[in-house]
Amino acid sequence: MTTTQVANVGALQGIKVLDLSRILGGPLCGQILGDHGADVLKVEPPQGDDTRSWGPPFRDGVASYYLGLNRNKRVQFMDLASAEGQARVRDLMAQADVVVENFKTGTMEKWGIGYAQMQHEFPHLVWCRVTGFGADGPLGSLPGYDAAIQAMAGLMSINGEADRDPLRVGLPVVDMVTGLNAVIGVLLALHERGRSGLGQLVDASLYDAGISLLHPHAANWFMSGKVPGRSGNAHPNIYPYDVVNTGSAPIFLAVGNDRQFRLMCQHLGQAALADDTRFATAGQRSVHRDVLKPLLEQAFAAHDGVQLAEDLMAIGVPAAPVLNVEQALQAPHTAHREMVVKMGDYTGLGAPVKLSRTPASYRFAPLTEGSAFLDAANDC
Repeated sequence: MTTTQVANVGALQGIKVLDLSRILGGPLCGQILGDHGADVLKVEPPQGDDTRSWGPPFRDGVASYYLGLNRNKRVQFMDLASAEGQARVRDLMAQADVVVENFKTGTMEKWGIGYAQMQHEFPHLVWCRVTGFGADGPLGSLPGYDAAIQAMAGLMSINGEADRDPLRVGLPVVDMVTGLNAVIGVLLALHERGRSGLGQLVDASLYDAGISLLHPHAANWFMSGKVPGRSGNAHPNIYPYDVVNTGSAPIFLAVGNDRQFRLMCQHLGQAALADDTRFATAGQRSVHRDVLKPLLEQAFAAHDGVQLAEDLMAIGVPAAPVLNVEQALQAPHTAHREMVVKMGDYTGLGAPVKLSRTPASYRFAPLTEGSAFLDAANDC
């Protein structure tokens, strides 16, 4: 989808967001709010957001990492440690509906512009604070990093092959979920403000996000007391829910019930597998997965993987080819769902939430400059 300057018809049109955050969770929150119509004004320190240097690749000295998190914002540089910067940001807070920040606990308070200090002066403000561990408790106020939280929250312990070392998830999943939680919190607080007229603090921490991602492993442990381990690509509760080899490329099977398993077996000419007591029910298939997997791969060996996945999907059996990033971004359905957007020489991922009357829009490419909120009449 190629996008030029378009009218702002988003669900959050009229909401002013002051984005004081850096790195990932906070900026992602600001970008999502901006995609859905909020007027987002981002303030960066004089040296810029750290992620401007997180490359290669770079374009005009700015890393792709930064560009992927900072569209639909207008950006200015400001030293919040200075009296001038503090006075200016207070002026912007007076106009804003939402503040998003992820400074180390106590930093903004030291500058005289923290939540507790601003709450009484600007009671309408929804203040979203993104932190590593929250402000208090045994780990409160410590800095948090995605990979470290993945380790501490148990995510690495269940990711990877059973006979190999724990493995970090290959994307900043904790940071990204924290950003999504921040958006949810902001929207909840804005909704409640419609009744009370008052803002409140939205507390989104990486640690909480990491712990929240443990389903179904936490549920399994709560019930059984057995510490979950690594199962590679396989699901701990369901089988076949795994990558399996074929006569060409591997595919992923996501067989969630007995009907789907029987359909798959019939398609393969292996109906007897569905009648085998070891595989006839979901629970038994999970117990006997080590026996079932080689039998399936033997049957799959006569099939092309991509075609087999398409054929299984057509009969109602969830299956998919294992694509690389380039293949996924160039897939026809990706284009159909408008999940790649272009503005001039900027290309980025599209908004995944689709609203029928007030869709997301792409109005400002990353690095667009701005020092003040827009007038409502000029909110393009």
